[in-house]
Amino acid sequence: MTSTNGSSEGNKSSNMDVSEDIRELTSSSDALRQVENGVHRLSEASRREIECLVGELMTLHKKLLSDGDRIQHDIEEYAELNQHVMQLTTIIVDSVEKLPRPRIN
Repeated sequence: MTSTNGSSEGNKSSNMDVSEDIRELTSSSDALRQVENGVHRLSEASRREIECLVGELMTLHKKLLSDGDRIQHDIEEYAELNQHVMQLTTIIVDSVEKLPRPRIN
C-alpha cells in the first residue's frame, strides 16, 4: 500500500506541478500579450505623431514655396518700379537742364 500511496501522492504532486506550470505559462503568455499590446499602442502612437509632423512639415514647405514666390514677385516689381523712377529722374534732369537760365544783372 505504501507504494500505491506513494505513487498516488507523486501523481498529485506531479499534477499540481503541471497545473502550476500551466498557470505560469498562461500568466507569462498574458504578460507577453500585454507587452505586445503596449508596444503596438506605443508604435501606433509614434507612427501617428510622425505622420502628423510630416504633414506639418509639408504644409510649412508649401507655405515657404508660396512665400518665396511672392517675395520673388515683389522684388521683380520693385526692380521694375526702380527702373521707371530712374528713367523719370533722367527725364526730369534733362528737362531742367533745358530750361533757360535766369540772367543776373
